[in-house]
Amino acid sequence: MNSPTSLMTISISEQEKLIHKLQIFKIQGKDKRGCSILRVIGKLFPARVVSVEAVNKYLQEKIYPSLEQRKFSIVYLHTGVNRSENFPGITALRSVCDAMPENVKARLNAVYFLHPSLQSRLFLALFGRLIFTGGVYWKLNYVTRLEFLWEHVKRKEIEMPEFVYDHEEELDDYRPIMDYGIEGDHPRVYIDSTVEPAVSMYSMRCIA
Repeated sequence: MNSPTSLMTISISEQEKLIHKLQIFKIQGKDKRGCSILRVIGKLFPARVVSVEAVNKYLQEKIYPSLEQRKFSIVYLHTGVNRSENFPGITALRSVCDAMPENVKARLNAVYFLHPSLQSRLFLALFGRLIFTGGVYWKLNYVTRLEFLWEHVKRKEIEMPEFVYDHEEELDDYRPIMDYGIEGDHPRVYIDSTVEPAVSMYSMRCIA
């Protein structure tokens, strides 16, 4: 998210209207445990024009009350995210997580991170514990393909943007040599101490 100077011409209320219009955050459907789904579309997030204050205000006023006292899961679509356009920054992510009420965090069942890139996985392996506090980090699950998401989420109850299906077709055309499925976060990530500074600098620059 940009600095206050770059946001001076856009009021908080206008930023909230933009967030709502783009349907970045939407409560829709249930997972197979009966938890409500909060769908988050990373590609649509206008990081250059929306402040962390506007995001927190929108979540506090529109999303968290709508969840009521129900358990819920987050489906985050990382498909097509571009670092320069959609990544809000480390400080902003930490602020959003810290602003989430404790009773909401307690009802969060799981976070399904669809189509993670190698850079985003490395970034979160290094900094995820600092950003996602209150136990949120340990609920993170990487989902490399839609077919594995449908094992946990009711397919007919959640809308997917067309670009998600387009990306799936690209993966079918070129299927990397790697395991597919749902994985928890990073018990198998090891960083060589001789290269850690370089890896850290790269991860700070790029999550997309």
